[in-house]
Amino acid sequence: MKTANWALVCFCLVLHFSGSLHTAGAATFSGRSSTVLEWFADPSDETSVPFYEYILLNFRDIDNEGMNFKGYGRLATDTQDVVDVDSRLYYAYLEKKGIFNSRVDFRFGRQFVITTAGASVMDGLDLNFNNLGPLNFRVFGGGDATYYEDYDQDDLVWGAEVNGLFLQDSLNLGLSYLQKWDESELTQELIGVDLDYEKDNLINVYSEFQFNYLNDVVSYFLFGGKFYKSAKWNLRAEYLYSLPVFTSTSIYSVFAVDKYQEFMAEYTYNIAVGFRAFGRYSREIYEEFSDADVFEAGIEKIRTARFSGYLTGIIRKDDDGQDLKGFKARAAWMFSKKFQAGVGANVDVLDRRIDFENNEDETTSNLLWLYGTYFFTDRVNLQLKLERAESDLWDEYYRGRVRFNISF
Repeated sequence: MKTANWALVCFCLVLHFSGSLHTAGAATFSGRSSTVLEWFADPSDETSVPFYEYILLNFRDIDNEGMNFKGYGRLATDTQDVVDVDSRLYYAYLEKKGIFNSRVDFRFGRQFVITTAGASVMDGLDLNFNNLGPLNFRVFGGGDATYYEDYDQDDLVWGAEVNGLFLQDSLNLGLSYLQKWDESELTQELIGVDLDYEKDNLINVYSEFQFNYLNDVVSYFLFGGKFYKSAKWNLRAEYLYSLPVFTSTSIYSVFAVDKYQEFMAEYTYNIAVGFRAFGRYSREIYEEFSDADVFEAGIEKIRTARFSGYLTGIIRKDDDGQDLKGFKARAAWMFSKKFQAGVGANVDVLDRRIDFENNEDETTSNLLWLYGTYFFTDRVNLQLKLERAESDLWDEYYRGRVRFNISF
């Protein structure tokens, strides 16, 4: 059965389950409904009008002993039959914490599992064993659910993780392992190590390491540190190494892939409450292209009264002639308790946006947008967003979105 159809059936069951629980009064109940209508005119002059209905459901203490249910999914269709949009069940699981003398937590159902070794959307069981001496243990397994392919009982994922606090709880160390199977064939085997060390509220050092055991290569490495002696400022530096990981059954696994490396340093200064400035330098290191130096500096204001926004200048230099001098800007104003609106622009900035609906890369050079939100009540609001995008690869195209939200 295709994942989209399976998700639709399960989500309908979730809705039925929610109605039964609400009627029985067996749990505290909350959630959100988002009705979304999009309009998209692509560079080939085709116009699609997708419609989505997103539902988020939370049931707490459904057994009067701490059992919770959480579900989130959507129903979808394109009213113009131009693009394929799928109904999906993002997650729907039961969870309970603190069983067996408060040492075991579990989740059962569709859920997102993540470790340093890897991640997956899984239909299965996730068990956590806490405070076993200085260590915590975790094991999970089930069906490896993917949104773009069929999957059956032989498409599996399982993994394990152990972590603990050391050096008077200042050092957190973790070791993880993940396997994925496609029709009974092992397609991924990954090992992960992570650490986080904090000293006297002064310095934080962190690292993540991922090893692709099937291909016998390091696939990901991150090492960074943050120095924050004063509450007014902090300094952060990172090194990143990344090599794409493909399943052994993917056609891309037979092609040579290039690694990517990056050095980054950033200084942040807190001007006032909700108001900061920053400067950042990145050295992007490629194998087939010239390395690039990227300089960014800007200010950001989080809304504490009526205004929020940011302004960032970006300069990118490389020897291939792909230099850029651009900026990112956004400004929003709370005109009243009922209405907020704003504008934004990314000009001469490479901005990679992955369209997960159609599995396409929408890299843009220029993006302009308008948006607004009207609050009928604290729980009901209407959002509107209009975008114009263009790049050297694509001609200009437009997108609009209307979203009606109800929290309950």
